[in-house]
Amino acid sequence: MQLSGFNSVSNRVFDFICLWILPVGYFLLLCALFFLPGRSLHHKLFYGLFSIPALIALCLRPREFKELLREPIFVAVLVFAAWALVSLCWGPENKSIGQFKPPLHTLLLFAGCYLLVRYRSEIVQPLLFSASMVALIGTAYYLCLFARVYEPGLRLIGGGAFDNPLLSSHIFGFFCAYWLSLSMTCKCRKVLWLSIPAMVIMFAAVLETGSRTPLVALTLASLWLSFICWGRRSVVLLGALLISGATVTVLFSQMIIERGDSYRFEIWQLALNKIADHPWIGHGYNADLAIDPGVGTNFQEPHSFVLGVLYYVGILGLLPWLFFQAWGLLSSWRHRVQPLFIIASTWLVFGIGAGLTEGGGIISRPKEHWFLLWIPLALIAALSINQRAKRLLAMPVKSLKSTVMHTMTANAQVIEEDGLGPKVLRLVDGSFLKLFRRRRWYTSGNFNPYSERFAVNSEQLRNLGIPTPQILDLYRLDDGSSAVHYSPLPGNTLRQVLQGITAPAVRQALVERFGKFMAQLHEQGVYFRSLHLGNVLVLEDGEFGLIDVADMRIYPSSLSLSLRQRNLRHMQRYTVDKRWLFEDHFEALLQGYAMMASKSAVDNLHRQVLAGSSPARTH
Repeated sequence: MQLSGFNSVSNRVFDFICLWILPVGYFLLLCALFFLPGRSLHHKLFYGLFSIPALIALCLRPREFKELLREPIFVAVLVFAAWALVSLCWGPENKSIGQFKPPLHTLLLFAGCYLLVRYRSEIVQPLLFSASMVALIGTAYYLCLFARVYEPGLRLIGGGAFDNPLLSSHIFGFFCAYWLSLSMTCKCRKVLWLSIPAMVIMFAAVLETGSRTPLVALTLASLWLSFICWGRRSVVLLGALLISGATVTVLFSQMIIERGDSYRFEIWQLALNKIADHPWIGHGYNADLAIDPGVGTNFQEPHSFVLGVLYYVGILGLLPWLFFQAWGLLSSWRHRVQPLFIIASTWLVFGIGAGLTEGGGIISRPKEHWFLLWIPLALIAALSINQRAKRLLAMPVKSLKSTVMHTMTANAQVIEEDGLGPKVLRLVDGSFLKLFRRRRWYTSGNFNPYSERFAVNSEQLRNLGIPTPQILDLYRLDDGSSAVHYSPLPGNTLRQVLQGITAPAVRQALVERFGKFMAQLHEQGVYFRSLHLGNVLVLEDGEFGLIDVADMRIYPSSLSLSLRQRNLRHMQRYTVDKRWLFEDHFEALLQGYAMMASKSAVDNLHRQVLAGSSPARTH
């Protein structure tokens, strides 16, 4: 009993971390620099709301670590971090326990992103959008303040935790790359018309910082986007890139030229001379670096991430560093059907471009340089793991013109409809077309259309051994609605089967089997909001299957008692379902449920039904 109680508590803690703490922590990691007074608080928020919770989650459920170890990107990062720690052996003597923290927190960023994408994949795009909106509002405010005090030669720094125009430009460029990616991947015109001016505002902020490196990085990001999203928008993007490049050259040529090379070539040459002393193993992860290009000032970074890696951990450290970036881009190209891969890879390309002439610290606490490498790379790794496990959409969404739609649905049988028109159609070839009408432009359906949820949920349920319809195609209609084309499961709904049974003993046995099936769903964490006898099929082999699965979520652990109660309340709303399940054959339902569920869950079901007095409705 004590062990069962401990497991229940640990499951609830794990669920709370994955479903609520990690999303909040990730959101603040992305945008908190815009309103926090300093970086130290940003570090503490990351540690308290993301890094440490991810560590606790892994301790509660160590098996989650296995999937991380199957991901080449994470393995390469792990090797890189391990080699960096090994290099302490030949580095300076000033070793302390604090030097182990940055690699650990970097690895926990990958672990937290994996858990976030696995258990809250539907919230990732809204999170990125919300963080980018915070960045957009903050940047617009900074630009307004900057315009009031502007003088020739003055460079924009920004507010919040920003204290350096070069570092600020990395963040502005990061979010400019996001809006640029969104303009290439979004299907909603209103979101498109928002992303274009948002991109212009972020780009203006980059220009006002006076930094040139982000301009090169954004150019590379634009070229990557036009390549990975090739189509009509790519042509527009390339044209806009040429126009903006010419405009920047004409209007800001003095800013670009007058500062020369900022001693980059001298710094790089001196850094290479130091690298030559220990080319294979480097000087050690904790080594100090001081480079004076002849101006009387020591630079603490070689102003190149590649040179930084070579200086600290040598060629042996550079190999995994190059590998995880190359593999990240390759994985993104392979899975470019998923918009999140496009966004994350664009960030990575932006970071690669920015890292050509900036940076040098290989592993650090959370700061602006994380936006150039670790944040996009961790997201790509998390997406790759979950894409391989078939938890994310892997099917392209096709455009369905009204003329093609009319031809496809000619002579189709309307199975279900509402005030907006047909919802489910049986086509002449026996397949089904389910339509999801667009209602409001600001709903979550813009980020995760219900047709795509239907497809992803179907795949995940099949992975759990639960039969669902086979998805044939996904469509996007001219009016913004979406549709899913699927092959129906061979069988009848449980409601139809129970209606056709005249022998009470046979009906009782079927209800008992359904009770076991419902407990199986609950124990596997499947919360099917629309669970009722019309959405459960009795297949030809006697097994149960599920249909209409768009309104569903799979939780990290077995369902809590409150979620089970909500499932029961939904079924009690239907008059026929309520009579068969909770009146005539309630004991059989309990017996079946007890085969898979704990005694506390069975007792809870019993209490819920006895206390349930909500009015039922006819089907």
